[in-house]
Amino acid sequence: MPAPKAIIDYIDANADQFIQRLAHAVGIPSVSGDASYRKDVFKMAEFLKGELEAIGVTVRLADLGKHVMDGQELPLPPAILGSIGNDKNKKTILLYAHYDVQPALKSDGWNTDPFTLTINKETGQLIGRGSSDDKGPLLGWINNLQAHHALGLELPVNIRLCFEGMEESGSEGLDELIEAEADKFFKGVDCVCISDNYWLNTRTPCLTYGLRGLTYFKIKVSGPSRDLHSGVFGGTVHEPMTDLVYIMSKLVTPGGKILIPGVDDLVEPLADAEKVRYETLDYGVADVESAAGGRIAISSEKAKVLMNRMRYPSLSLHGIEGAFSAPGAKTVIPASVSGKFSLRLVPFQTPDNINPLVEKYIKAEFAKLNSRNSLELECLHGGKPWVASPDHWNYRAAIKATEIVYNKTPDLTREGGSIPVTLTFAETLNVNVLLLPMGRGDDGAHSTNEKLDRSNYISGTKLLGTYLYEVATTQ
Repeated sequence: MPAPKAIIDYIDANADQFIQRLAHAVGIPSVSGDASYRKDVFKMAEFLKGELEAIGVTVRLADLGKHVMDGQELPLPPAILGSIGNDKNKKTILLYAHYDVQPALKSDGWNTDPFTLTINKETGQLIGRGSSDDKGPLLGWINNLQAHHALGLELPVNIRLCFEGMEESGSEGLDELIEAEADKFFKGVDCVCISDNYWLNTRTPCLTYGLRGLTYFKIKVSGPSRDLHSGVFGGTVHEPMTDLVYIMSKLVTPGGKILIPGVDDLVEPLADAEKVRYETLDYGVADVESAAGGRIAISSEKAKVLMNRMRYPSLSLHGIEGAFSAPGAKTVIPASVSGKFSLRLVPFQTPDNINPLVEKYIKAEFAKLNSRNSLELECLHGGKPWVASPDHWNYRAAIKATEIVYNKTPDLTREGGSIPVTLTFAETLNVNVLLLPMGRGDDGAHSTNEKLDRSNYISGTKLLGTYLYEVATTQ
């Protein structure tokens, strides 16, 4: 059944207040991958706890312990566990989102301060780090709970909330919490809804039933005891940067072909019916290039480009630490440099069966150099791929909700990104997991000038609310 008109009207009437809530959230730089921002991640957790308790949600900040980041022991941000409703005659829906964000500096290429929400009144864009990934969608749930609380309306389902602060850094500690709480806090959950992804384009809503996994590596090459002058030592010593660049050049071709033997052998075979699905999606090469901001697609064939994003693995080079990158022309030979890269994984690949192939290959390539430098390889984090059944009542409810709010039938997609906790929920709780996006394909999550369109924030809030009513009655 559709959401009551009073809920939809309340969302419209309070749109500006909801945007101010988003502005407050964006203003907290909850970067989980940088130790200097750890206090801000905790600050974000406290802010959300206060927002939830004010609208009747019972909240517990679950301690996840400590971890080591860049040689420093740090407390892990808490998982926010919220509960409202315990009616045995209603379904119990688990809602997941994350409150941490990717790093962002204005010097990265942002047009505005990334941690100040900038409202472009001409385009309706709400620009700021985390606006789309994932603070906007997370607050969409809170907006709906506020509407019910303010109007004195009973929720159509029991709700359990799980908001984490380490999603952008491998969800450390969360898997263990879910396993420990499976028969406690999470007991009785009928399905899961995650809003942490995006439409394929700017036109057509979608539901996502598959995600690629991830395994992320750091290669460190060290040699001299200190940085050296290239005029004195160039040509006389093995240089760590030269070794590192050579190794990284042996991982993937410019055309995207992964060069590590055995990786492609673990990919689930493509069925003819599946290929047709990619050909009929409302998404094409032009959309990819528009979102990327350049005519740089790896192929002009629609199905190939989409399959490369959704159902085939990829390997990306991310950066080099320790190298000279400041303005000017410093003639230095770095003493130690570290390269970072990751593989996106698909069924039947997992970190457990891919990581040994990566380690064996890199060590063999390094041995070919006969270098006197040393090499260290570290896997920073990883997660398995996930695929669900889009025929489940959870998806049917989301399809109906999308049709009500947007007057369009959503595309059913697999996505190229990774949300490791998705598989943990599915396997540990033995329930269907749905990905119900709020943002558009051009939001620029993880990139500069990340944004969430006002229309998607407000209509997306209505979608999340309507979904709760549809999932309550769909069988």
